[in-house]
Amino acid sequence: MHEELISSLSSEDSSLPSTPTSDASSKRLSWSKLMQKLHRSQSLDSDSDNHSSTDDASDAGSISLADLSESDLFFDPTEEALCKEVVQLIALNLTDAKDGVLHCSKLLIPEKLLEHIGQELVHLSVSEPCGLRGALVDLCVEQDGSCEAVAEISVDPDLVPTFQLTLVLRLDSQGLWPKIQGLFAGRSPSSPVVRHALKLSTGFRAIKRKLYCSEELLIEEC
Repeated sequence: MHEELISSLSSEDSSLPSTPTSDASSKRLSWSKLMQKLHRSQSLDSDSDNHSSTDDASDAGSISLADLSESDLFFDPTEEALCKEVVQLIALNLTDAKDGVLHCSKLLIPEKLLEHIGQELVHLSVSEPCGLRGALVDLCVEQDGSCEAVAEISVDPDLVPTFQLTLVLRLDSQGLWPKIQGLFAGRSPSSPVVRHALKLSTGFRAIKRKLYCSEELLIEEC
C-alpha cells in the first residue's frame, strides 16, 4: 500500500507542469536584448542630433568672405571719423563758393549728395597705402557747359598725397527745381541784378588717379 502511494505521488509529480524558471530566464534575456537595442538606437539618434546641431551652429556662426565688402574687411573707425570731417569741409567750400565761382545767391546741397560723397571717399581710399589721409581732393561743379574749380583739399597737409580724387558735381536741371528756383532768388541792395539760386544734383562723377602710378586712372559715375 505504501509503495502504491509513492508510485501515485511520483506519477502526479511527473504530470505537473514544469516550473517557470526557464521561461522567466528566457524572457529576461529577451527583455535585456530589447533594452540594449533601444539604448543603442537612442545613442545613435542623440549623436546624429548633436552633429546636426553642431553643423547648424557652425554654419550660422560662420561668415563667408564673399559676404563681406571691401570696406567691411578694412573698416577703420578713424577713417570713418576723418571721412566725416572731409565731407563737412567739402560742404563748407561749396557754400563759400556761391558768391565766387558759382555766382549765385543761394546754394542748396542735398544731404543725400553728401552721404554719397562720403561713401565714395571710403570706397576709393580703402586700397590706398595711407588711406583717406593720402587723398588730394579737387572739387568742381559743372555749370553752363563748363567745369568750375571750387576748391582743392589736401586731407593731411603733412603727408605727401598718394592719390588725386576729382569730384565733379552737377546742377539739378531736372524735375520741379528749375521751375521754382526763382522763388529762392535774392536781391542785392546795391545792385538791381537778381542772382538765381542753385541746387546741386545727388549724382556726380568721381575721377581717381594714383600719383605713384601714372597708368592708374579710375572714373566712376555716382
